Parts: sequence; structure tokens; C-alpha cells
Amino acid sequence: MRPIRLPEPPIGRRGTAEVFEGGICGAIKRVVVIGNGFSGAENQCIGLVRALGLFGRHSLYRVTRPRGGINKWLHWLPVSLHKKVDYIIRQICSYSRFQMEARGNKMVPFSVEKTGLSDVLEADAEQIAMMARNTFEKDGPLLVVASGRDTISVASCIKRLARENAFIVQIQHPRSRLNRFDLVITPRHDYYPLTPHAQRQIPWFLQRWITPREPPDRHVVLTVGALHLADSAALRSAASVWHDELAPLPKPLLVVNIGGPTSSCQYGVDLAKQLTAMLQNVLWSCGSVRISFSRRTPEKVSEILLKEFSTNPKVYIWDGEADSVSMLSEACATGKPVYVIGAERCTWKFADFQKSLRERGAVCPFTGKENISDGWSYPPLNDTADAASQVIKALAERGWTVHTQSACSI
Repeated sequence: MRPIRLPEPPIGRRGTAEVFEGGICGAIKRVVVIGNGFSGAENQCIGLVRALGLFGRHSLYRVTRPRGGINKWLHWLPVSLHKKVDYIIRQICSYSRFQMEARGNKMVPFSVEKTGLSDVLEADAEQIAMMARNTFEKDGPLLVVASGRDTISVASCIKRLARENAFIVQIQHPRSRLNRFDLVITPRHDYYPLTPHAQRQIPWFLQRWITPREPPDRHVVLTVGALHLADSAALRSAASVWHDELAPLPKPLLVVNIGGPTSSCQYGVDLAKQLTAMLQNVLWSCGSVRISFSRRTPEKVSEILLKEFSTNPKVYIWDGEADSVSMLSEACATGKPVYVIGAERCTWKFADFQKSLRERGAVCPFTGKENISDGWSYPPLNDTADAASQVIKALAERGWTVHTQSACSI
């Protein structure tokens, strides 16, 4: 198998004239990242910031939901309504507690968990918009990058309040009214509901409720998978850091990443047993095996693999963290052969995502009959860098540029 040459990261090394073409007030020098507390969403934002050459000049804000008690059943509500319902419940519980204590009765306290982290600010659209307006002349326009359903209302509100002072990028499809953002970055499979195959699966009386309803316009950037932090520079850095540990291992090295089930990609103990048998079948062709679990991997699944391989000298088991789309997107950014088990269990748009990776030659089904020494090559998935290029292009249409650290040293 011929070696893979990873593409250089597009860190925006441009000449002075181009960088400052829009004047100092037209240069993006700072970023506000709006997350939802989930690493899968927030890492997409940080990955884009890194690809733009603005890492280290970003501030992280979070949209947090109430937690504890019945709140885990209320995540289908919009964030603002969820917080109002939580406030009402707290008031009722506080009054009930007061009444119970007045009568001398005992009462189980309403369960409440703190949300967010102490060093991360709550995302307040009005405050962020005011900051963008008040600092525009001194610091230039503000780039806002948000990801996840809960961040949509905050990001769109900033766009409305600071239209001339901020550029809003929403990662993951907001489902409707895309004109609330300057740019939307989303995987192609989010538009799967518009395909003839999907339309045949949707009863006619539900079709008007399935989003998106319109094909992507010029303000939508389509990717194959999820954005992430595993760009070519990060892979090179990781290769250097892990060299002393991984270089001496017998080759070929097979890395097994095990995610968790979702409503659209369900699996359980049966698939874990199938995977175990398949790995036993290919173990003869492996020099070393490294197994990593996700934070969402069911305990019963991890126990089966631990029991089977924990004493095998060829196998080492790591703790890991990822999710299904991000895990595959990161793996396919390496240009190395990627095998997938359980793809046939995925439905709806996630099945379409798996199909797109197969068509690119990035993944193959894992059968347990493989010789791991054999492999193939393909152009590494480069979604994050491609998306960053589109952001730079869209900023240029506004007369704005990205003020990278390399430009500062010119």
C-alpha cells in the first residue's frame, strides 16, 4: 500500500495587501464560539476556528438547559420555553416545600443539577451583539460560530442585532429560515429527506413537517461528514507525540473504535458478539490491535470485548470518546483503510452518510475475512479545511478578511 500524503492545512498565509485589503476594520481577529455543552458539537466549531488560523483568539459561550429531576424529559422543548417551565416547577416545588415544612412534614427535595462550567459564560445574544457593535471600530468585525439545535436562537438573534458588525456561521442544519445566518455548514446527508428514495419512505401527510424542505442555496456549505479537530497538522503532531509508543509495535496495527447506538443506528450485545468473532478471525493477520470505546458505548458491549481480549498479548484496550458521524469523519481524514461494522443497521440520513463514504472508497464493510496487511488508499476527507475556505470566500464578499497570526508577523 503506497503512503498517504496528507494535505497541508489551509491556515491562510496571504500577503499583506490581501490580508488588509478591507482595511483594519474589515479584518476578522476574534471569534465567539457558541456551544451546547456537547463535545461533538463544540469540537466542530473549534475545528473550523483552527482551520481559519484563529485558534487561541476565540471565546467559548454555552447555551445550557436546566438539568435534574424531570428536565431530562423536557429536552424536546425550545431552550427558552424549557427554562420558563423549569422556573415554574421550581417555584411550585419551593412553595410546596414551604407548606410541608410549615406542617412539620418531610419532603424529598426537588432534584437540581448545576449546568455548564464555572469558567464558561452563558451565551447571551444581546450582550454578544452589544460587544460586537461597541468594539467594531477598534477590533473589527466579530466572527460567531455556533453548532447544535440549542444554539440556533442565540446565533440568529446576534445576526439580527449586529447585522453590520458580525458574521454568523451555523454548523448543522437549522431546519428552516436559513436567512437568519450568514453561512450554514452542514453534511450533505442532512438533505437526504429531499431525495426520491426518502420521499417514498415518508407518508404524504407527514411530508410537510419533514425538514429541510428546500434544496441548499448559495449560503449553504455542504460537507461529507462532520467537522472536527483532526486536521493534517493535528495528525502530524499526534504522530510525533505517539511515535515512541506506537512505532515499536508489530505491524500492521488495527485500531478498533466502538461508538454507541443511536435511534437511527441501533446495536447491542448481538453486534458486539459478532464483532468479537470477526476480530478473532483476522487476528492472525494483525501485528497489534488497539480497541477504544466511546463514552456512549453500552457497558454490556464493552464487557464482552474486555472479557474476550483483555488477556491477549496482541490487544490493548484504551478509553476513548467520540460519536458515530464524528468518529468516521476523523478516521477518514487519515487516508488509511477504514472498515465499518453495523452500517446496515443505520437508517434514514445516517444510512446515506455511510453510502457516501463507501462511494468515495473511504470505507468498506468489515466481514472478518480480511487480511489486515492488505489495504487501499483514497483522498483523505478534508471537510474542515474545505469549509474554512468557503467561510473565507463568503467573508470576502462582505469585504472582510481573516487576520491570521501569520499575517500579523508580516
